[in-house]
Amino acid sequence: MTGPPRAGAGLQVRPVEATDLDQVIAIDAEITGKKKTDYWYELFHRYGASRSRQRLFLVAEVGAEIQGFIIGEVRDWEFGFPPCGWVFGINVRPDARLAGTGTRLLEAICAGFRHAGVDKVRTLIARDNSLVLSFFRSQGMMAAPFIPLEKDLR
Repeated sequence: MTGPPRAGAGLQVRPVEATDLDQVIAIDAEITGKKKTDYWYELFHRYGASRSRQRLFLVAEVGAEIQGFIIGEVRDWEFGFPPCGWVFGINVRPDARLAGTGTRLLEAICAGFRHAGVDKVRTLIARDNSLVLSFFRSQGMMAAPFIPLEKDLR
């Protein structure tokens, strides 16, 4: 592909297939600098192969080229809150970021969450990840009633 597709121009969001994994792994490796093949196959088996209403692994494609992906699930009663959808992974090819791909992926997973009976979506991101923070804020997401805590175990 010679450039990013126009927003919506042939972009289709659908459930991931095993044949998509090489492209998903390549997108993730381009962004993170690490090729995590085993990790992605494990996620596919847990979230993609099951076709569950509770677990979603979606890809956005134009033609046969995967432009991005999103992964999430409905979690019940964590931290004392009613069931809600959690997005724990989203990535879009850098050359497709201004084409509405991330927005379409988030809209699709939110539709899946609504179909599963929940009316709220959450995610966690690193404070210094301004690109992803800006994206989620542009989609209407705001600070949640949580304070993440951690402890170094080394």
